[in-house]
Amino acid sequence: MSKIGFIGTGVMGSAMAAHLLEAGHELFVYNRTYSKTETLLSRGAVYCSSPQKIAERAEFVITIVGYPKDVREVYFGDQGIFKAELDGKTLIDMTTTEPALSKEIYAEALKVGANSLDAPVSGGDLGAKEATLTIMVGGDAKIFEKALPLFQKMGQTITLQGRAGSGQHTKMANQICIAGAMTGMVELLAYANKADLDLEKVIATVGGGSGATWSLANYAPRILREDYSPGFFVKHFIKDLGIALAEAEKMSLTLPATALAKQLYDRLAGEGFENDGTQALIRLYWPEGIPEK
Repeated sequence: MSKIGFIGTGVMGSAMAAHLLEAGHELFVYNRTYSKTETLLSRGAVYCSSPQKIAERAEFVITIVGYPKDVREVYFGDQGIFKAELDGKTLIDMTTTEPALSKEIYAEALKVGANSLDAPVSGGDLGAKEATLTIMVGGDAKIFEKALPLFQKMGQTITLQGRAGSGQHTKMANQICIAGAMTGMVELLAYANKADLDLEKVIATVGGGSGATWSLANYAPRILREDYSPGFFVKHFIKDLGIALAEAEKMSLTLPATALAKQLYDRLAGEGFENDGTQALIRLYWPEGIPEK
């Protein structure tokens, strides 16, 4: 069993860390909001007061935080991971962040005798809870093999995509795909409702054919229950789409559908729903809930 440090115990991280704890690993945890670590502490995890102290005690350090600025602070800050002695340790950032930042962490890790992987995930809160996440990894093959047993406790589809930063680029491709799936799903519901159709029947029918998507299967039923709790926050999806569009611009690639999806989510956040789940996009069409027919 390994000594694992886990930094970031929010909606996704707490469930992911719990799987490692259940597997018998020694777990050290840190989160800016202490209360979000309490469930893990009650199950045997050990709290550390900073990312540096986590890194001092763990063989593997896993991070999953909010934004690129948070990643930078966790790794390069005054009490960050790189302030610890890291020789021989493995750093795994599972945040969705900028590919260039993942490459920077990779280069710094090598300088101090450590190794790093970028390993963002897809699957939302359900995937985290059920350990069925898709994990997209960038880095060296030998380090990937070393970390694979840990990934297998948290996810199901786990693939080394290439060199450092490749995991993040793959996650951007994933988010581009989801952007289209989410806009299509909410417009499907808006259209079907206007056409006086039974929404549950429509979801089941479309979900059984070529229109089937993960978003339709998992988020459309939540919408019918008017459940907008975050499996994945609107504000974090906006961050991801912003990164995707910026990376596309660097490659002289235009993504008009993704840009429109970001505009819609920006509007949703502007109306006060940035802390809701991404399925809250339907609020742009149904601001008062499912309209009566």
